[in-house]
Amino acid sequence: MAVRVQFENNNEVGVFSKLTNAYCLVAIGGSENFYSVFEAELAETIPVVHVSIAGCRIIGRMTVANKNGLLVPSSTTDTELQHIRNSLPDNVKVQRVEERLSALGNVITCNDYIALVHPDLDRDTEEILADTLNVEVFRQTVAGNTLVGTYAALSNRGGLVHPKTSIQDQDELSSLLQVPLVAGTVNRGSDVIGAGLVVNDWCAFCGMDTTSTEISVIESVFKLNDAKPTAITSTMRASLIDSMS
Repeated sequence: MAVRVQFENNNEVGVFSKLTNAYCLVAIGGSENFYSVFEAELAETIPVVHVSIAGCRIIGRMTVANKNGLLVPSSTTDTELQHIRNSLPDNVKVQRVEERLSALGNVITCNDYIALVHPDLDRDTEEILADTLNVEVFRQTVAGNTLVGTYAALSNRGGLVHPKTSIQDQDELSSLLQVPLVAGTVNRGSDVIGAGLVVNDWCAFCGMDTTSTEISVIESVFKLNDAKPTAITSTMRASLIDSMS
């Protein structure tokens, strides 16, 4: 399901958090309330980790991540990097990149299989991205915007893109990503999708201003109502089988 949350009166939850199918990062120093909303939804299935990047709290805009890996900008300190490595599951690769477009979350959006990137992203970064996150990389724009990470949010089940994305663009992106896409808004009409929403295969968090209509669009395109984290379903299934046999 989609949950509304705020970071110190700020609705741009995608700026202060990063959510994948294997872990969730949240900014340090936010109110305990922000953190506890994520904990309540996710703690049973994936770790929720407090981090900062280069001393900043805008971790959602600085990093790009999926269940396979995490890319952080070169400004990330050694201590931060060590803390992130220690806190994430062992199979998640964490990699620093030297990239001129250092707000990686603004210029890259991805799920566990495909990444869309800013047309001017460095070739080296593209290779590191493909290796670390284990994704296929496509240089794209969303509704004519090069900041693909800012104007789109993706999971393995669907995607939400800038409201002015043409049907033709939606079809093209959808066939690249192999998931259904919808053009829409968050936070009562905001087109900055990446900043207003974080999502994985079974859960989404959006700003407090997000209307119920926007939430129903989010829940339907990301198929959140019929989604459960696999760990839970498999343990439930096992216990059901035990009780029946």
